[in-house]
Amino acid sequence: MRFGLLGTGRIGRVHADAIAAVAGARLTAVADPVPEAARAVAENHDCDIRDIDTIAQSDDVDAVIICTPTDTHADLIEQFARAGKAIFCEKPIDLSLARVRDCLRVVEDMGAMLMVGFNRRFDPDFRAVRAAIDAGRVGAVEMVTIISRDPGAPPAEYIARSGGIFRDMTIHDFDVARWLLGEEIETVMASGSVLVDPAIGELGDYDSANLILRTASGKQAIITNSRRAAYGYDQRVEVLGATGMVAARNTHEANIEFASTEGFGRPPLLNFFMTRYAAAYANEIAEFVVAASGGGPIPATGHDGLMALALADAAVLSAAEGRAVRVADILRDAP
Repeated sequence: MRFGLLGTGRIGRVHADAIAAVAGARLTAVADPVPEAARAVAENHDCDIRDIDTIAQSDDVDAVIICTPTDTHADLIEQFARAGKAIFCEKPIDLSLARVRDCLRVVEDMGAMLMVGFNRRFDPDFRAVRAAIDAGRVGAVEMVTIISRDPGAPPAEYIARSGGIFRDMTIHDFDVARWLLGEEIETVMASGSVLVDPAIGELGDYDSANLILRTASGKQAIITNSRRAAYGYDQRVEVLGATGMVAARNTHEANIEFASTEGFGRPPLLNFFMTRYAAAYANEIAEFVVAASGGGPIPATGHDGLMALALADAAVLSAAEGRAVRVADILRDAP
């Protein structure tokens, strides 16, 4: 499978490396408005530099990976759906539910293949949790607890364009919650605070949040987010079932434990999403290739992207108004 890569920033470089690691896949061309960034990836992977329109028209490109700014995603998905390319797009498709719906209609009308980059579904530990659920090892799922804390807040200019913590950060956790609960979420209750950086509050956002998600059958997911974890990148998930519990713990720099007269200790946590989820990024591109080749289902669809954004919009409203918000109302109000 021959790839075009749109955007050669840090996540674009991660995907370029993932393509190189997948048998039967190669990077053909890259596009980026920053010439130095495009040149670095092109030289590293022995591929061409082309503009986006040329990539769309190229017969030697079968699929594209979209790693451009969020406000370009929907337009590019539509362009490449019409061009007959398989499409992998980083989340979110757009910050507007109405725009996402319009985009997905084009994808459906064109019969295009679209996968959304919810990389945590492909993390080996999170997948082992899901496998334990599927095997019935914990019985019927009753509660999911997700802890997701960043080592530090991103810069203000990023916050201003991100859509806010719920659409930028929690959106991954919304997807994991849906994936592990096995049911759609009916209501969202969210609380947000500014505890890390006053500048984030001045931009109308939160840096600390807690959420309760509830399905129609009463299953619940609890999500805890923070833009500051002084001890590293904190990523944990726990699933409580009728007959047991399964959990994925944090990933450390080394899987060792040491002891002395001063007590027990372990190496620090991995401190960045690109290292913590390196295997997940590689796995998701490998599975995209399989799905785009007709060898399996799409693991994270456009509908998954739509629902995660609907949950984020519900969280924004809930935190602002201090009440539980029905997801159906959010979806109804978006044309």
